Amino acid sequence: MNLTNMKSVCIGMALLAAFSCGNKTTEKETINSTNQKIVTAKEILGNPAYQAISYEGYRAKSRDIQPSIDQLKEDMRILSTMGIKILRTYNVQYAHASNLLKAISEMKSENPDFEMYVMLGAWIDCKNAWTDQEPDHDVESEQNEGEINRAVALANQYPDIVKVLAVGNEAMVKWATSYYVQPSVILKWVNYLQDLKAKGDLPKDLWITSSDDFSSWGGGDPMYHTEDLAELVKAVDYISMHTYPYHNTHYNPDFWRVPLEESKLSEIEKVDAAMFRSLDFAKAQYDSVTNYMKSLGVDKPVHIGETGWATISDGLYGPDGSHATDEYKQARYYQLMREWTNEAGISCFFFEGFNEPWKDAGNPIGSENHFGLFTETGQAKFVMWDLVDQGIFENMTRDGNPIVKTYNGDKEALLKDVMAPPAK
Repeated sequence: MNLTNMKSVCIGMALLAAFSCGNKTTEKETINSTNQKIVTAKEILGNPAYQAISYEGYRAKSRDIQPSIDQLKEDMRILSTMGIKILRTYNVQYAHASNLLKAISEMKSENPDFEMYVMLGAWIDCKNAWTDQEPDHDVESEQNEGEINRAVALANQYPDIVKVLAVGNEAMVKWATSYYVQPSVILKWVNYLQDLKAKGDLPKDLWITSSDDFSSWGGGDPMYHTEDLAELVKAVDYISMHTYPYHNTHYNPDFWRVPLEESKLSEIEKVDAAMFRSLDFAKAQYDSVTNYMKSLGVDKPVHIGETGWATISDGLYGPDGSHATDEYKQARYYQLMREWTNEAGISCFFFEGFNEPWKDAGNPIGSENHFGLFTETGQAKFVMWDLVDQGIFENMTRDGNPIVKTYNGDKEALLKDVMAPPAK
């Protein structure tokens, strides 16, 4: 690829600006008896001083191997140094979430200035999900009640850390064929949690939501526009929506492919133009959700519960597919999304902090394993290179590995893996 005409994209400057946002003081601070700041979800969400990220600390190819408290603390130090102050987790079926809350609590006890908060996820399934039987999408799993109860117990045990409780992850979107449920199930549990708050059985400032694809929140196919969804929009404290231009480079590629008028640009210029179109794609999906919400006469916050960009793929998004996957594109997307959401007052839980090899354990180069800003061994991907140069990760490790750059810091080698999108 000819990169001689490559222009500076100022990724480092933008990331450092985001890092600076993450270290601003907030306008409103309350101090408790142990000299620790007390903030609510209302004060955190949409506040650029509280950068958000999706996080699970799994290092191995199976979730049966749980990260230790010390490993979770390692990750918290890395993320905190970046300016991250709120994490999103996905379930309480495993020990991971409770161990994470314990790790954060211990770190707060050791250092009253340490801040890290959690959007705690409770996983929701339909009947027969993840079994050899046909999923019944009209009936919920008998496991859901226990999952909700575990989440409630943790929210009450750690009220200074758990600021949001999310019922389900992509649990209503119909492409989640293994486990999706009807909106009535999510509504049932959201109402249950809101009732607990009203009775004083959950912290009054805890916000309740569900985190789901933009289409499930009414921004896509009208088939989702049901009475139960309308009631759910009214019941949650805010909407947590997902948007993935990355996946749409395959499923809805019109925005991604290089138009004729850009055909004479350099390869890297084609990539940069495509990344701006990806930002516009995410903005359009965000607007589609807010427009549906307002059509119901509702006006409440909408935040991005998940978005991200993988760096390795052998499938639909790789060299034989949409050409979407590499570290340069991830860095550009991260930069653009942070700039937009910080300016707009939108929290963006970028997916994700670290690679998770268990997600596609049978295919090490499957894209699901490679959404992290860091590899599972702690190597900093291109998006983090400038922060490595600034020395903010000095003396930090992940499982004994120092935080060093991918590609041994060789930018030219990295850029050789960058492919422009296909032509229209």
